[in-house]
Amino acid sequence: MIAVLDVLRTAGRLLWRHWPALLAWYAAGVLGRYVVIETAGFVGAYNAVAGSLLLPLAILSRLVALVAMLLVVRDGMRQLDAISPLPEDAATRRRQFADALLAGILPFFAFYAAWGFLREDAAAYSARALEVSAGLNFTAIVDKTDPAGDGLAGALTLTPLTFAIVVVAFALRWVLKRYRQRLPRWFGVVAVYLEAVWVYFAALVLSVAIDAVSGWVQTRQAMVWLDDLRVTVSAAFAPLAWIWEGVEWFLGEAGGIILLPLAWLTIAGVVYGQAVAPEPVPTDAIGGGVAASVRSRYRSLPARLRARLRDIWADIASRFTPIGEAIVLMWRAGPVLIGGFVLLYTVLLAVQGWAEWGLLRLIGPHDLNDFWLVFDQAIFLVVPVLIEPIRIALVAGGYDAVIGRLVSRRAAAATPSSAVAPATAPATEATLAAPAGAADSRSDQGSTTKRTLSGQSSDEITSTPNGPTASRGRT
Repeated sequence: MIAVLDVLRTAGRLLWRHWPALLAWYAAGVLGRYVVIETAGFVGAYNAVAGSLLLPLAILSRLVALVAMLLVVRDGMRQLDAISPLPEDAATRRRQFADALLAGILPFFAFYAAWGFLREDAAAYSARALEVSAGLNFTAIVDKTDPAGDGLAGALTLTPLTFAIVVVAFALRWVLKRYRQRLPRWFGVVAVYLEAVWVYFAALVLSVAIDAVSGWVQTRQAMVWLDDLRVTVSAAFAPLAWIWEGVEWFLGEAGGIILLPLAWLTIAGVVYGQAVAPEPVPTDAIGGGVAASVRSRYRSLPARLRARLRDIWADIASRFTPIGEAIVLMWRAGPVLIGGFVLLYTVLLAVQGWAEWGLLRLIGPHDLNDFWLVFDQAIFLVVPVLIEPIRIALVAGGYDAVIGRLVSRRAAAATPSSAVAPATAPATEATLAAPAGAADSRSDQGSTTKRTLSGQSSDEITSTPNGPTASRGRT
């Protein structure tokens, strides 16, 4: 109960201080998505590849708004600020904003696809492309000329070109990352776009492949036999059918209720960075004899080849490491806090549903053509505009509570029960992670000085980053 109240207090404070900025950023993201989809649909009617290359920008517009909203409330997260203060100079903040965008593309695209938002964008893009294509065809019929465009009406199929786009975008992104320090700052925008392109097209290829495999499996004779067996058993024993349907209903409902808030919390963890990094696992202890043999063969390769393989593996793993660390962070926070956050998020979803229901009842029945087809998008946007700032404040409050819980647990574990901590030196994750030899230097900390997790003396700290690697004390 105390954890739930902490989340509510933090969320309320963040919402009270920042709701105008949150509202503005969300509206900007929605507007950007609409403009990009309309433009991409128009271009896609002429060339499907060009339109598909523009479509990731619609998702990026929502991601930019989300990252901006999460960073807007960052200064009010007291637990996170205690161990990872905000940088003061604007240049560092801009660089960390770009880093947060790059780190958040993969989890956000996965979340966007899993909850059907990507399908909605694709449907809106296809509708716009079909509308423009129909106009082009009509004009061609009237003028008795060949219709403009490639004839695909924006639809992009799996071709060698699709795979080439994934490979080229990934390779260019790797090159920009490798030579980042030598390139102008505006290349960061190109890097974000290339990251979005290869993730989007890779997701497109993966979804088509999964649909093909699933369709093939569903048409196999064994699946028909299993379905017939289920029908026979259910008809002979009705309670078994009830149990089966009840389990399916429970898994469907519970999965949405539990996974959705955890997905939001994971995205927040990726954007804010891991304030409490899990301890690394020695790779030499993984896999037993087979893995040891593989590692031995790898070490026998030429040094130049091993260096290139390490670079490629590090580039791939860096996209998944923040996601894994965010999940570990939630796991170590304990079921009580996470369960309380899920409960609060579920209540927010219920309030959103009631608000949408009430808004429709308030407007009442109207003509479909003269009213709903004209004002439907503006009407259905009212509730999300009001709910989204609350959602972001709740997610930020939940993440801050997770940080506070882990810090307090490590403080309790590091302090003997007989020891009494001084009242003027509050325990932080920085002091907990400091080596034993740094105990004398902690007296210089005082009650307000921020420390990094490396146990450095306060006079050695010039700035503390707020990116995905903020907790490691790296600049």
